[in-house]
Amino acid sequence: MADHVKKKGTKGAILRAVGAVLLIVAWLGVMGVGGPTFGKIGDVQTTDQTTFLPSSAEATRAVEWQNKFSDTESIPAIIIVESDQELSKDSGAAFLKKIQDTGLVEGKAVGPIPSEDGKAFEYIVPLSAAEETKEAVAQLRELSSTASGDGTFAGTAAIHVTGAAGFTGDLVTAFGGIDGTLLIVALLAVLVILLIVYRSVLLPITVLLTSMAALCAAIVAVYLMAKNGIIDIDGQSQGILSILVIGAATDYSLLLVARFREAIAEGEDRWAAVKHAWLRSVEPILASGGTVVVGLLCLMFSDLNSNKALGPIAASGIVFSVIAALTLLPALLWLFGRAAFWPFMPKPAPTASSAEQELVAGHGLWGRLALWVRRHHRVVWVATALVLLVGCAGVFQLKASGVPESELVLGQTDSKAGNEAIARHFDAGAGSPAQVYALEADQAQVLKATESTDGVASAYIVGQNGGPVTPKNAAKVVEGRVQISATLSDSADSEAALGTIATLRTAVHDVDSETLVGGSSATALDKQTTAQHDVQKIIPIVLVAILIILMLLLRSVVAPLVLIVTTVLSYGTAMGVSAWIFNGVFNFPGADPAVPLFGFTFLVALGVDYNIFLMSRVREEVKKRGAQDGLTRGLAVTGGVITSAGVVLAATFAALGVVPIMFMVQLGFIVAFGVLLDTLVVRTLLVPALGHTLGRAMWWPSKLARGEK
Repeated sequence: MADHVKKKGTKGAILRAVGAVLLIVAWLGVMGVGGPTFGKIGDVQTTDQTTFLPSSAEATRAVEWQNKFSDTESIPAIIIVESDQELSKDSGAAFLKKIQDTGLVEGKAVGPIPSEDGKAFEYIVPLSAAEETKEAVAQLRELSSTASGDGTFAGTAAIHVTGAAGFTGDLVTAFGGIDGTLLIVALLAVLVILLIVYRSVLLPITVLLTSMAALCAAIVAVYLMAKNGIIDIDGQSQGILSILVIGAATDYSLLLVARFREAIAEGEDRWAAVKHAWLRSVEPILASGGTVVVGLLCLMFSDLNSNKALGPIAASGIVFSVIAALTLLPALLWLFGRAAFWPFMPKPAPTASSAEQELVAGHGLWGRLALWVRRHHRVVWVATALVLLVGCAGVFQLKASGVPESELVLGQTDSKAGNEAIARHFDAGAGSPAQVYALEADQAQVLKATESTDGVASAYIVGQNGGPVTPKNAAKVVEGRVQISATLSDSADSEAALGTIATLRTAVHDVDSETLVGGSSATALDKQTTAQHDVQKIIPIVLVAILIILMLLLRSVVAPLVLIVTTVLSYGTAMGVSAWIFNGVFNFPGADPAVPLFGFTFLVALGVDYNIFLMSRVREEVKKRGAQDGLTRGLAVTGGVITSAGVVLAATFAALGVVPIMFMVQLGFIVAFGVLLDTLVVRTLLVPALGHTLGRAMWWPSKLARGEK
């Protein structure tokens, strides 16, 4: 009998070993495929802002007519030459020939267009769609740099490449850091934190390997979705995906490792410890991951395709984070066993001197904090709530109505300098005129309405050769419509220009409601309007979805409501403080309209994560010890791991600051600050204090509210 049991145990050990090795090999295979895919993700990215608008948007419908009026799908670059002396027509013509000879131009470049003072030339250069915008702009800038110093123009000439192509080139260049610098900074930050937390050599590597495996799997999934036209992906979505996966996978790993450490400290062997850790972690990890996935998928209700695409992109990252944490990590922990903690092996908790001390034995600072919150719970939650409400007041200072295109990339760029040069010598909107598409029969009335609109510097009906209509250049008519080009007085990406577009639309719609106004300013206006509508629509959906998940997990109504309210309060404080920092410290001109929505989605979903980690453990302890003791014990034993997880996630999102894109910097700051606030204040003080005040009522209407187990 003993031999039979021994053989059975040996066979089981072999099967477990084989299973663990196969899991590790399978994940290494995934990493082998996912690694090279990082370099291909740029091939399926898009930078065309109109593709992110809903098909019903006026700017989107205007693009359809723009394509009908244009024989090509070129993207316009604006080259501005600025000199301290008057420029000659001959030098302007010579430079035009150099531009045309590059082979980058689709058709013919227009220019030189002289300024009134004669000290500036403007060229409109339609770049071939067959060329990569970033590379084409780089070649034009190289040509411009040569021309500014070889005597082509008189005096000291500065030449800049701006316009739609210039801004796109600078944006793509700025996003180039996502593939390398961003990932390296995030991984290094996590590695340092893990080394401090674990004081171990193998565990940080094990956790990071799990995170990288999850990211590789997610990258492959996202690449295939984008390649097959299921989603649109841009640089910011890719950056958010990388940060989110590294942070989330690390968080889930920390929770499982904490349970593994407890089991090892109690003397269990490696298999029993892994089994114990997995069984105790699977429910909160699945619930946490499910909450984030549901919250992110709510973005699919967005009318902006960029927001809609981020939903499945980020959700796929969370799914693979959960899978990796529940498969690869247990296999690696089984492989290393106690050696994973070398050189500081886990030890059993010390003997407590009293029943109260027994609740928090072995948990140092967090144990003392748990007891302090228990003794002063009413004062703690009232004071904490008041401080958070004061922070919320800053929300009214958040300027989330949009950011000028020239300000999207932080620091001075060539496209921004070009925009400023245009404003000095031409109407500020000359580089990106609005385009109006009207019925041929209404062209005179629509042109008059356009010209009389405040903020429109000039307008003309486009002729057959692309210039204004003249006796020798008849209007170009396509399917019964004409095109009117309107130059705005203000820079095309300014708030004033967006206001002009809104007024212009009202004026031309009064002539004919089917008249369309498009162009870069119209696209920015429609994006802003749609994003603001998304905030009002999606936030309630996210709250209801997460509330339902929490009720199912905690088998309670009161506890989920407490968690939702406190998390929303934390979000409000994070946004309020961020607004003060953006305005008073960084002097940002504003924020993208999507910032509040993205901030809400990430902070609420991820903030609830930590409360799930806390309350699922508290519920487990309440069953054994009762409401008050269970809450005290739950806070003590989860304090270290949840704080570590929060610091890790905050550090990964803070890494977005290395990408010189205003949206990424703002989102990174909001989420990093909000996660720390939620981890260190809301989950540590506010929620436990409220729990002690409510007592068993916290768990109404479950059996725990009646003192039953």
